[in-house]
Amino acid sequence: MKIDSEHNAPGGHRPDFLDTSLYINRELSWIYFNQRVLEEALHPVAHPLLERVKFISIFSSNLDEYFMIRVAGIEDQYEAGIQDKTIDGYTPVAQLEKIRSMVLQQLSQRNECFYKILVPAMQREGIEIHRVSELSSPQQRSLAHYFRREIFPVLTPLAFDTGHPFPFMSNLSLNLAIELEDEESKALKFARVKVPSILPRLLRLNDIKGFQKDDGIIRFVWIEDLIQNNLSHLFPMMKIIQSHLFRLIRDADIEIEEDEAGDLLKTIEQGLRSSRYGKVVRLDITPAMPSSVRKLLIKNLEVAQRNVYEIDGALGLGCLIELLKIERPELKDDPLVPRNRIEEEFGQDIFRAIRLKDRLLYHPYDSFQPVVDFINQAALDPDVLSIKQTLYRVGSNSPIVEALMKAAEEGKQVAVLVELKARFDEENNIVWARALEDVGVHVAYGLPGLKTHAKLTLVVRREQQKLKRYLHLGTGNYNPATGKIYTDYSLFTANEQLANDVAELFNALTGYSKHTAYRKLLVSPINTRKRIIEMIEREIECSGREKRGRIIMKMNALVDAQTIQALYRASCGGVRIDLIIRGICCLKPGIPGVSEHIRVISVIGRFLEHSRAYYFYNGGKEELYLGSADIMPRNLDDRVETLYPVFDKTLIKAVTSDLELILGDNVKAWQMNADGTYSLICHDAEPFNSQIYFLARSFLKKTLSTFNVNEL
Repeated sequence: MKIDSEHNAPGGHRPDFLDTSLYINRELSWIYFNQRVLEEALHPVAHPLLERVKFISIFSSNLDEYFMIRVAGIEDQYEAGIQDKTIDGYTPVAQLEKIRSMVLQQLSQRNECFYKILVPAMQREGIEIHRVSELSSPQQRSLAHYFRREIFPVLTPLAFDTGHPFPFMSNLSLNLAIELEDEESKALKFARVKVPSILPRLLRLNDIKGFQKDDGIIRFVWIEDLIQNNLSHLFPMMKIIQSHLFRLIRDADIEIEEDEAGDLLKTIEQGLRSSRYGKVVRLDITPAMPSSVRKLLIKNLEVAQRNVYEIDGALGLGCLIELLKIERPELKDDPLVPRNRIEEEFGQDIFRAIRLKDRLLYHPYDSFQPVVDFINQAALDPDVLSIKQTLYRVGSNSPIVEALMKAAEEGKQVAVLVELKARFDEENNIVWARALEDVGVHVAYGLPGLKTHAKLTLVVRREQQKLKRYLHLGTGNYNPATGKIYTDYSLFTANEQLANDVAELFNALTGYSKHTAYRKLLVSPINTRKRIIEMIEREIECSGREKRGRIIMKMNALVDAQTIQALYRASCGGVRIDLIIRGICCLKPGIPGVSEHIRVISVIGRFLEHSRAYYFYNGGKEELYLGSADIMPRNLDDRVETLYPVFDKTLIKAVTSDLELILGDNVKAWQMNADGTYSLICHDAEPFNSQIYFLARSFLKKTLSTFNVNEL
């Protein structure tokens, strides 16, 4: 669409939207996101003490996954000799160099925060992490006895010499590299001992005989420290010269040629096994490791020098999440007690609630239990004939899956699309798929080449001699655990147009239907990008006529170049655009003549902002879509995704009001600068934390007028 000259860049020239300077590198944008996660731990009053430790854990686990998938992919490009530049102008090698520089700086920040701030703070609160060498001689003897009884039987020392090949080391394994001397021959030896992942990294001394005290202090030691101090038990008649910790991260992205896979379930199982043998993409070592041991590891693990990370302190701090199990409620967030508004009003009759009008829940402020109840009641209701559902990540001990199994046992027709390729949940989903098949559920695994990421449930019920269809459409997974910590929307509706679309989509997922003419749903890879861009272009037209073009988009990531360019055109056309993007954003806001009408914020707080919402003012005929799709090529081209319209004007107003409240957050919101960096929003206004506001509004049984909103 041609842009009027008054909306063009200075000088009357239309911007070149392919200019690399207009984009942020995808990988570096993710690192900026993880920095915002780390900032939650760094901030002295943002969270209670153990919650700050939790954010250290989340930051570390995020980084592990980033290397296993994203960095591994860039390494593949580099090794293949690919020199193609990304839309922002980076070659693979340039990305790897920048990633290393930024990550090393972040790891230094993380360790300084944990060891110099959080560990002393925990010590002041009676939570201590000790070195074994700091303990008294009687305590060390008690620990040695514990080691021989509980840890020694699990350990397997592996030698490396002419008679023993270099031992295999699995992904994310923590290991000890040990240099020894044979006391008889004086020959130098090398061995490796894996720190067993089946045992806790932090051993609670209070539970070990000889350490029980009534002083109220909770004491821990690192399990690897205890192993290092007792290596003589593993190597009798050998002199321990020195031992050094190291940890490795492998490429864990499973590649599947689905066209060649006769049995997808078995192929995924084989892929899971092979992923443990992926190439090493990061080797973490301690500064004290001598060059001789470094060279031995680098050579035998086939690691490039750029992938060796020297890190002080304990390696792999994702394990710190275990400290949240400590019974010190004053050091953690207040317990979450969400309201179940449907049960409060309708008891167990959820179908009546949906018949009366559409119901929209905002988790975790609204309980996830109605989603579980919806499946449970459908399973037991004699009038329900069939249930169809998509499952992406459901977690362990899933009440959703148990309800589906119960429905099949009750004789109902149950069809479930289980996405076996849900990254890092493949093994869990295989278990559930087999359990469902064992009770007679019709299990499908989706379309070749596409992950099914849509969140859909369709229940068919006989009412007054007619069939009525009920839907649950979500933005998040069918997982009650994440339903307590992720913000997501759930729409319950009996709308016939949506029911027709969902039924057609299930036919496409489970059979050979090639239906593409969806009436109301946006479905990837069929029409999501096309319709989103059309609605953006429509706002340009409305803005030209009425000067009131308005777009609000909330998502996890914005990467798709075509959509970004459409947003740039809309900004040039005077459309006011607000983007709430938790993670990756490749668009640059605030560039004169290009994106000066675009604002980007990222909210990082107690809850993970996971909901996706797309609002268009549309000249006063407002449209709102919720759903599972972020604006990324993978979501638009390589996945089955759905965005569903909200028809009820009251619900549209409620969601847009909430989006405006998030945009007004000046406590947990970070604003993106034109260079891609982020700054906390600081101004003279009263502090406003949107997540705390939503908690207060939903959970305290008072009217909003009771609160001074600015105090929240």
